[in-house]
Amino acid sequence: MAGENLTRASVGADQSGRPAIDFRFDGTGARRFGEATAANLGKPFAIILDGKVISAPTIQSAITSGSGQITGQFTIEEASTLVNLLNGGALPAPLNVEERRVVTAELGADAVAAGALSTAIGFAIIVVFMLLAYGLLFGGVSVLGLILNGVLIIAAMSLTQATLTLPGIAGLILTFAVAVDANVLIYERMRDEARSGRSVIASMDAGFSKAWGTILDANVTTLVAAAIMFVFGAGPVRGFAWTLSIGVITSMFSSILVAQVLLAYWLKKARPKKLPIAE
Repeated sequence: MAGENLTRASVGADQSGRPAIDFRFDGTGARRFGEATAANLGKPFAIILDGKVISAPTIQSAITSGSGQITGQFTIEEASTLVNLLNGGALPAPLNVEERRVVTAELGADAVAAGALSTAIGFAIIVVFMLLAYGLLFGGVSVLGLILNGVLIIAAMSLTQATLTLPGIAGLILTFAVAVDANVLIYERMRDEARSGRSVIASMDAGFSKAWGTILDANVTTLVAAAIMFVFGAGPVRGFAWTLSIGVITSMFSSILVAQVLLAYWLKKARPKKLPIAE
């Protein structure tokens, strides 16, 4: 008989309540199994997978109904293992090993090191861009917000016992971009207001208040996408989604509240006549 005649195998219990293996054949298998068991009472019935005998129970009676039970001194683990082997052997296609690789811990260390390097490069590029685009003051405030954002992300991950994997590092890099995006929206709105002739105070106030709606909409959309990935994704995808979610929440705090407090303090002390980024 072939494994294709086996339709189901599962863990059951014998009359004494001990673990056993329940099985069922299709019509052809039921007929053949009935004939085989009737003609070989008291003899072992070998179950062979990949040329090896994985079990050889003794036939106690003729089984003509198409379903039966393998009993013995099984533990739950042993019964579950045999059930998995039976169901696996019942697959219509054979499994052939095409390639086998042995991965050591060094690969994981190299991946984390590469992720840390890419994070540092990405952060450096963002810092240079913000300083060149918005000057030492406004760009520096954004950089301080980024640093605080990174600290908050690491603190939140430590609090939730989350592990920073390679996909998590990718999420961390993306959150830096999200945080800077909020600052860019605020600063560009300030520029537009200043170029239209509004005062420094009015321009800065409009920059924070009018850009808030766009920032909130973008971050909520990102959080929804991250939630979908976390619910329906597997391990690495969930790690990316979790880091991204934490980063989005912390970036809203660091890019808006921190920047607003620092720039308000600068405005109070310097009392400028012109917005530095208006040009």
